[in-house]
Amino acid sequence: MIYMSYSIDFRGKVIFTMEEEGLSIPETAKQFWIGSASLSRWINQI
Repeated sequence: MIYMSYSIDFRGKVIFTMEEEGLSIPETAKQFWIGSASLSRWINQI
């Protein structure tokens, strides 16, 4: 399995977009080509 490291700026942009557009975690993950589990983890780290 390949793990990508995403910048703090990118993570913030993804979460900001999710909140601004009222998207679900799966919708946001699909839009940014990232895993739902990764996005969930980022949200929990805030």
